[in-house]
Amino acid sequence: MALEEQLVERLIELNYKISFAESCTGGLCCGTLVNVTNASKVLDMSFVTYANEAKIQLLGVKADTILANGVVSEEVACEMAQGVARTADCQVGVGITGVAGPGGGTEKKPVGMVCFGFFVNGKTYTYTKQFGEIGRNQVRKSSVEFVFETLLELL
Repeated sequence: MALEEQLVERLIELNYKISFAESCTGGLCCGTLVNVTNASKVLDMSFVTYANEAKIQLLGVKADTILANGVVSEEVACEMAQGVARTADCQVGVGITGVAGPGGGTEKKPVGMVCFGFFVNGKTYTYTKQFGEIGRNQVRKSSVEFVFETLLELL
C-alpha cells in the first residue's frame, strides 16, 4: 500500500484532520494525498504559501521569525505547521519550506535543503533534510515522501 494510502487510513482511524502549508513543494503533498480515495474524510483545506507575505497573512508566521532565521528554517516551518493547523482547525498541520533549486542556494542553505514542521495533536516536531542537488522536481518528490513517512511514524 502506498504511503499516502497508509496515511489516509491512519488519519481516519484516529479521526484526525490534516492540513498542509507548502512552499517549495507547491501543493505536491496535498495533491498526492487527494489521489487517495476517502481523502475528503481527512482534508478540508491546505495552503501554498510561496511568498513570505502569504506565510505571515494566512498562517500567522511572525515576520520577526523570518527575519531572525530566514524563511528556510525549522523555526518558520514550525510556525507554518502550527498556523495551518490553527487556521484549518485540524489535529495535524505540516509546514514545508526549502530550496528546491536549481538556484537560490547559499553556503548555509544549499540547494536541496528543506525544513519541515509537524504539528500533531498539540505537539510540534521539526526536521531539516539535505537532499542535495538532485533536481528541483526530485527535491519536491523526496520532500513529499519524507512528510508521509514521518507522519506515519509520528501518528
